[in-house]
Amino acid sequence: GGRTESVRKRYEGLGIPDVHWGCAVKIKTYEAFLERYGLRDEEVLYMGDDIPDYEVMQRCGCPCAPADAAPEIKALAVYISHLKGGYGCGRDVIEQVLKAQGLWLKDEKAFGW
Repeated sequence: GGRTESVRKRYEGLGIPDVHWGCAVKIKTYEAFLERYGLRDEEVLYMGDDIPDYEVMQRCGCPCAPADAAPEIKALAVYISHLKGGYGCGRDVIEQVLKAQGLWLKDEKAFGW
């Protein structure tokens, strides 16, 4: 739909080409993603909020969750956003990563999105 497409374009504009919604068995999508990009678990940041995310959260290197995630998911997360799902938690996590990497507001490109 329109909202999904606008969110997808926003993430792509931030250099995030793979955002998956509506996956029935998330661990299979995750494994295909690893294979597609030649990645290892420890190289992946994953944000989940409910029980279908549990298997991936156990494997990925940087499991994250929104403020309103299920308690079981929050227990696995290394970072829990102060924002709820759908209310900026994805952007929050991206901002935290960029800050940790020293890339937040680094140059004029930061203002072009």
